[in-house]
Parts: sequence; structure tokens; C-alpha cells
Amino acid sequence: MRARSSDSGVIVAAVRAGTAAAAAGLVAGDRILAINGQPLRDAIDFHFHAGEERLALEVEREGGAVALALGRRGADLGVELVPPRAAEIATCANKCVFCFIHQLPKGMRRSLYVKDDDFRLSFLHGNYITLTDLEDADLARIVEQHLSPLYVSVHATDPALRRRLLGEPRRSAEILPRMERLAKAGIRMHAQIVLCPDWNDGPHLARTVSELAPLHPAVTTTAIVPVGLTRHRERLPALRSLTPDEARELVDTVGGWQERFRAELGSRFVFLADEIHLLAGRELPPAEAYEGFPIAEDGVGLVRRFEDAFHAALGRRRRPTAAPSVTLVTGEMFAPRLRALLERGGLARPGILVAAVPNDFFGRAIGVAGLLTARDIQRHLATLGDLGRVVLVPAAAVRDGDGVFLDDVTPADLARDLGVPVRVVEPSAAALLAALRDA
Repeated sequence: MRARSSDSGVIVAAVRAGTAAAAAGLVAGDRILAINGQPLRDAIDFHFHAGEERLALEVEREGGAVALALGRRGADLGVELVPPRAAEIATCANKCVFCFIHQLPKGMRRSLYVKDDDFRLSFLHGNYITLTDLEDADLARIVEQHLSPLYVSVHATDPALRRRLLGEPRRSAEILPRMERLAKAGIRMHAQIVLCPDWNDGPHLARTVSELAPLHPAVTTTAIVPVGLTRHRERLPALRSLTPDEARELVDTVGGWQERFRAELGSRFVFLADEIHLLAGRELPPAEAYEGFPIAEDGVGLVRRFEDAFHAALGRRRRPTAAPSVTLVTGEMFAPRLRALLERGGLARPGILVAAVPNDFFGRAIGVAGLLTARDIQRHLATLGDLGRVVLVPAAAVRDGDGVFLDDVTPADLARDLGVPVRVVEPSAAALLAALRDA
């Protein structure tokens, strides 16, 4: 086995018992350097080269070289890889006028300030990328390994406007030529427009959508999401949020576009974030209008999917869930709808408290549950009196991996401060009903 750089390869985080990886002898801590003679740079190379039925692995273990043979037993090899270190992630050189990371207060953990613009994370995890910093070799790799779908931050197709929105990057910000190249190679993309009133709305938005539409179906969806503004915007460009009237006008405009695109493309193509419908005070579109919910995790159809699943789960029960006294934590935006869900499901009773927590940390313009801090939750719940037997917190507010809130407080710390058990609930109707039942 030939020597390789100790910085190359991928590191095994865990091996599930009874799987092909376990049978081959892989163990946590192994560094897989090559598969069938092909050196590995990262997890994408691992998955790309691990598609054969028989795999010859070159492994570094405790400083020594080990050769292992792995035979597939279906699609799942049973191996989990260590995520890339921050130093290995391609970071964003843009200074977008709406960048949320630039709006974070000082003193938070360093990892929160990492701005990734890495096509690998876009493919693996759905992170949005601008495509401005891609080298030709990166584009060639995307095409060669068919890394699809990718999630692309577009914001505007007008080159000059996009440069302004991205903070005048040193490299070309023109987006359409790169998306056209990827489309010709069969790479699917989901485009996103962060809507900044007075910047890229009105005729600019119409131009962007109309210039992306000819790339369908390669550009599968275009999502329009509202700009998120915190109270920590010192020395940043002046931005404002959508007004309810503007949101209503946008809902009507996009509805018209969707009807036209359905006739021309066979798809609605352009979709609004749930926040815009809620701000407009309009009813959410029906489930079929989201065409399979391909970008629900980006807040497009997530509320509709949750509410429909909630009603369906209740319909399968002979009688409403017998819920004890509990407190449900959520953001100010979803709280009214959650109360209405409980009411229609026969679960609204004095013992169930829906706590709409104001976001004092980032500012009241932020109303989603995923950006709540433990301190804001603790501060608000302390004013409510009896919290019942347990406090249910949405998992969106707790970071994956280390299980802490944005302010580094754990659910156990919050429970200690509140004097009531705290349970983290996954963002599904079934999980919420189960938590209510088991509280």
C-alpha cells in the first residue's frame, strides 16, 4: 500500500453493528485513504467511489496501514463519517447586504460566524451557495460526479444588482452563465431569492424569475423568502422588512406567475416562503400546490405539511389525545396557528399553554422558533406562572450534534432554571402528539 498524506481521506465516526462496514472490520477512528485505488479527498469522493459491489479499502489506523475488503449488502454500508472541520470548508468571500451572520452579536461561539459557500455542503446538506467562488475545477467535479441537486443563492439575475446585493465581490457575480452550464450538464438546482424591499423586488424580481424559468426543469424550483433582520445591524446597509400590504401584493403576483408557469412548464416553478403568506394574513396554499414539498426545510410549505399531518394523525385516533398540563414553546409567528390546531383537534384546554416567546436576543422582527435562545425562553416562561408537568421545546431551536441552544445553554440547563423538565420535540405532527400523550 502506497503512502498518502495524513490530511487526505475521510475519518470513520461510527460503524453500525451487523452492516457491511462492520463485517469488513472498519472501526471508529479509521481514516479511509482510498477505495479501489482511488484516493479520497472528502465524503463526496467516498460516496462516489463506494458504489461498486466490492470495495478494496486503504485504511490508516493508529499510524499504520491496513487493507480491508468490503462487500456490499444493499445500499447502506453502515458507516458514518466525521464531518469536515471548519478549516476544510470553503468559506464565503461575499459581503451580502442581508447576510444573517453579519447580524449576529459579538461574543457567540466561533463556529456560528463561519460563512460557508461550499458546493459539497450544498450537495450533502442542502446549504445554499452563490457560485461566485467556484473554480473551473470545482465546476468540472460537480459535472463529473453529477452532484445534484445543488441549492443556489440567486437573489437577482441582473449582474449589477446582484453585485450590489453580494457586497461587490472581487469575482464576477454573474449567475446565469454558470447555472446554464450546470443545467446543460444535467445538474438539478433549487434557486433562492432573499427578497429585500426596495432592492430586488418589483420589476427586479419579475426579471429574475423570468430569466430563471427557461432553465426549468434543471432549475426545479425558485423560492422567494423574506429578508431576516436582527437588531444587531450596526454599520450595515439600510434594509427593511416586507409590510403586510406588500406581502399581500406579492402573494397575488406570484399566484399569477404560478398559473402561467403551470401552463408553460407543467410546474408552478416559483414558490413563496410560509412567512410571506402568514404576514399577508392569507390562508396557506393546499398541499398539492407545493408539488411534493421539495424545499419544505427552507420554510416553503413546512407549515402546510405539518398542519395536514397533524389533522391526519388526529383522524387516525379514536378520540383526541389525552394531554396533561404542559407548556408548548414556539415563536410568535406560528403561535396563533398552533393554538388553532389544538382547538380544531379538541386539544385546547386550560392545562395546555402555548407560549409565544418574543425574540429579544435577535429582535422582535425575528418570529421563527428556530432562532429562539434559551435565555429568551427562560425569561418569557418565568412570567407565565404554572408551566405544567413538562416544557416542550421544538428541536429547530436546538443545534444538531451538540444539543445546545444558540446561546450555548443546554435543555438540561434550561430545565434547571425553570424548575420543570424540558423535552426537545422533533418537528413533526406525530412527534408533537406523542410528546403530548407521554408528558
